[in-house]
Amino acid sequence: MFEKIQFIAVVIAILSIVVIVIGRESSPIAKFRGLAKTAIAPAIIVFTALFWIQQVPAGHVKVATLFGQVQEEVYTEGLHFPVNPLYAWSQYDVKQKTIKFDKMGVPSQDQLISHFDVSLQYRLIGSKAPQIKKNTGTARDVVDIHVVPYFRSLIREQGKTVANAEEFYSESVQNRMQAEMMSELTSKLEPIGIEMQGILIRNVILPPFIAKAVEDKKRREQEAEKQKAELKRFTTEQEQKIATANAELEAAKLEEKKIRLLADAEAYKIQKINQAAQQSPAYIQLKQIEAWNGILPKYVGGENMPILDLRTQSN
Repeated sequence: MFEKIQFIAVVIAILSIVVIVIGRESSPIAKFRGLAKTAIAPAIIVFTALFWIQQVPAGHVKVATLFGQVQEEVYTEGLHFPVNPLYAWSQYDVKQKTIKFDKMGVPSQDQLISHFDVSLQYRLIGSKAPQIKKNTGTARDVVDIHVVPYFRSLIREQGKTVANAEEFYSESVQNRMQAEMMSELTSKLEPIGIEMQGILIRNVILPPFIAKAVEDKKRREQEAEKQKAELKRFTTEQEQKIATANAELEAAKLEEKKIRLLADAEAYKIQKINQAAQQSPAYIQLKQIEAWNGILPKYVGGENMPILDLRTQSN
């Protein structure tokens, strides 16, 4: 913004000088000479004053250099006044950045080369911007000189800690590699002025024949899991059938026990009735009455001695 204002001030000052120099009384622009004389001084003042002001945008810092010597003061975001108008300025972006590495060749102990897609998340440490300016240069120089070469070397060394290329697919191996690389990069780059914020392994591409072997193994494992699930389902069904059969058997046993108890109760009842019958003449008479068929016995003989005709009665 201040650069635009300075440019406008310069244009106004130049135009004012031109009008003053060539604007004679007979010239059509002579009437503007008074305005030019009035404007030239403020334009020059504004142009000069803006050299004493420095604005730093959000997410950035600036470092001043005076005749090649880097100043130790860091100018953070905002407006700074007054500043030395002789300073030369270098601006550094301190927002989070991501570097993507695609298809990086990483060897394992079995001498096979796998390819990694990795993202590095980092940011420049604003307080160390003067050190970066003095020792390395621009923010781009920091990435090209320090981050990229060191990370390429580090990930290859990490790959050599893995016995077989197939293990690169393991989540635990990837997590270990990310954690160890994060620790190494932090200890190496933070003193330089770079804060590491994350390492993300986005994809691993194994050698073709290893990838096919891994896929075949995974397919076999899935088939085995499917068979286990089917066996478990069959076992569950059989257990349910056994449980149902056991429940039916228990029910049958209870029914049998119930019938036996009822039979014992009926036998006990008959026994008691028989015992009562033996001791009660009235009961015998009652049974005789119940057994009578309704035919009266026939008698023969005179008035004084009736004779029962047993032959007829028995018939």
